Amino acid sequence: MNDRLSPSRDTIAAVSTAPGRAAIAVIRVSGPAAGEALDALAGRRPEPRRAALRALRDPRDERLIDRALALWFPGPASATGEDLAELHLHGGRAVVAAALDALLALPGLRAAEPGEFTRRAFAAGRLDLAEAEGLADLLEAETEAQRRQAILQSEGALSALVEGWRERLVGAMALVEAGIDFSDEDGVPEETRAAARQDVEALAQEIAAALADTRAERLREGFRVALMGRPNAGKSSLLNALARREIAIVTEAPGTTRDVLEARLDLGGYPVVVADTAGLRDAQDLAEREGVRRAEAQGQAADLVLWLEDAAAPQEPPAIEARELWRIAGKADLASGPADDRRRVSAKTGEGLDELAEALGRAASTALGTAEAPGLTRARHRDALRAVAAELDAALGRWSALPEELLAERLRTAAAELGRITGRIGVEEVLGRVFSSFCIGK
Repeated sequence: MNDRLSPSRDTIAAVSTAPGRAAIAVIRVSGPAAGEALDALAGRRPEPRRAALRALRDPRDERLIDRALALWFPGPASATGEDLAELHLHGGRAVVAAALDALLALPGLRAAEPGEFTRRAFAAGRLDLAEAEGLADLLEAETEAQRRQAILQSEGALSALVEGWRERLVGAMALVEAGIDFSDEDGVPEETRAAARQDVEALAQEIAAALADTRAERLREGFRVALMGRPNAGKSSLLNALARREIAIVTEAPGTTRDVLEARLDLGGYPVVVADTAGLRDAQDLAEREGVRRAEAQGQAADLVLWLEDAAAPQEPPAIEARELWRIAGKADLASGPADDRRRVSAKTGEGLDELAEALGRAASTALGTAEAPGLTRARHRDALRAVAAELDAALGRWSALPEELLAERLRTAAAELGRITGRIGVEEVLGRVFSSFCIGK
C-alpha cells in the first residue's frame, strides 16, 4: 500500500443518493460493524451480493421504518475494501431521516465525512489517486465529453499511462545500475548506458508532448467564450438567449453590466462557459473602469471572443488580445441592410441563435478534442510531470559526464515524481483537497 493512509476503524453511514424527495434513496454503511448494523435494522443480513427485501425496524422501539432492499458486501470484496452494507429504501425525506437516525444511534457508528467512502477505497487499494479524481470528475460531469473523459480516468487510463512511464524509467535505471555491477567487464557499462539513454530520450519526448497538450484540463474546466462590445450592443440579451434563462439584467441604459456574469452551457456535448462583460468605452466612474478592465482580462483569457456590434452599424473591433475573434451582428431584427460576412443574431426573434450555438459547439469540439485518450486533467498532474521533465532534461544534458550513481538517482527521482500522480508517494498533501470535493455518501 506504500504510504497510503490507513483507514479509520470507525463504521460510517451516509445517504449516497442526492438529497430531496425521490422514488429511491440509498444508504451505505462501511466498516467493521456494518454487518451488525444491517442485522439490527433488517433482522438478518442477506446472502453476499444478493438483494433481499427486508422490513427495516428501529432497534430502539421495533417500529417499522420501511420495507427496503438490503445488500451485503463482505470485505475485502467491496467498494471500500471493508465490510459494506446498503439499504435501498423509499426516497421520502422522513423515511431516509428515520433510517439514518436509527443507524447512527447504534454503538460504534458515525456519520461519514465528505469523500470518506472513496478515501477508504483508496486506502484499501481499490483505486488510486488519479482514479479517485476521475470519479470526482464523473460526479461533476455536465456534458457528454466530460463524462467520457471522467470515465477514462476513473477506469484507470491515465494511471496506466503514468505507470507505464514509471516502469520504463525503472527499467532505464536498472540498465544504468547494471553498469555499476559489471564495471570491471569491458564494454558493459557503455552498452547499458547507451541503451538506457535511448529509452529515456523517447520517454522525454512523450512527456513533453503530454505537457504541451492542454485539452483534457480545458475540457474539465470548459471552453471559454467572452461576449465583448460597446455599451448597449446586446451582450446581456445574447447571454440570456443562449442560456435560455434570465442571468443578466437588461436595460436601455448604457453601462448596466459592471461585473462578469457567466453561463455554463452544453453545446454539442461540450462544456462552453459564456461570459458577459462590461461594454468597452472610456468609462468615467471607478466601478465602470473596473468593469472595463475585467472585460479586457476576460478577452485575453478566453478561447474565443464574440465581438457584438449593431447589425445596422458595423464597427471595426478595437485591438483586443484574443486567441480568436468572431464578429457578431446583433439586433438583426432591426437591420434591413444587405447581409455581410458577420454572423447575424437577434435575441428578440431568435434569428441566428441556433446556428451560433452549433458553431460554438463545433469550435469547442475542435479545441478540446474527442476525450478518447487519457490526458492531464489537473494542475497537480502537470506540476508533477514538469518535475519529471526537468529531471530527465538534467540527466540527458550530462548523460556522458555523470557517474552511474548520480545518473541513476536522477531517474529514481523522476520515477518518484510520476508516483505522485497516482498516489504511490506524497499523497498526504493532496488527499484532503481531492476527497473533500466528493459528496458525503461517496
